[in-house]
Amino acid sequence: MVIDQIHDLQQVYRKVLNSMSRPGSISKLNNMTEKLEDDFPCNDAFFLCALTVLDAEVTFHVVASEEKKARLTEIISSYTMSRVAPVDKADFILLLQDAPEYQVEQALIECKIGNLRDPQQSATWIIESALLTNSSGLSLSGPGINGVQHLQTGINQEFWQRRNEKVNEYPLGIDVILADFSSQVACIPRTTAVTITEVV
Repeated sequence: MVIDQIHDLQQVYRKVLNSMSRPGSISKLNNMTEKLEDDFPCNDAFFLCALTVLDAEVTFHVVASEEKKARLTEIISSYTMSRVAPVDKADFILLLQDAPEYQVEQALIECKIGNLRDPQQSATWIIESALLTNSSGLSLSGPGINGVQHLQTGINQEFWQRRNEKVNEYPLGIDVILADFSSQVACIPRTTAVTITEVV
C-alpha cells in the first residue's frame, strides 16, 4: 500500500465530511484508491473510509460472510489499531455486500443509537455498495439538501425501513457512509429523511 497515511487520508476525510454535510451527494476517491496495491476483502473506497475514521480510540464490528469477516477484521485491526466489539457496543459497523440478510437485520436491531444525554454515542455504518448513482431508489430530504436528492444505493428496502425506525427519535439514530466499487462515496446522516421510491 502506498497511501500517504496523513495527506491522502485527510483528503478522504474531507470528501466524507463533504458528503455527510450534503446528504446524497456523491464524491469520488479515485485519486486515492488508485494508489492501493493490495487485495482487500472489500472495495477500495470502503477500505479507505474505514482507514480514515477508525483509530485506537474506537471500536468496530464487521458484518460479512465468515471468511471475509475474519480477514477484514484482522486487516482493519492491524492498520488502525481499532478494537473489535460486539455489534451492540461497536462505534462503527462495517457491512460488506456478501453479508447474510439475517445478520444485517440483527445488527440493525442491536446497534447503538446513542441516548438523549450522549446522542453521539451511536454507531456509524460503513456500507459496501455496488454502484452509487443519483437516480431513483431513495428520495432524501432534510438539512444540507435543497429540496429533494435522489440516491440509488443497490441496498434492499428492508435495510432503509429498519434504518428509518432507528432515526425516528432524533437526535438518536445512526449515520451511514456508503462506498461503491467505482471509488465513490455518499453519506446519509441521521438528520436525513429517507423515502423509498422503488424496490432497491
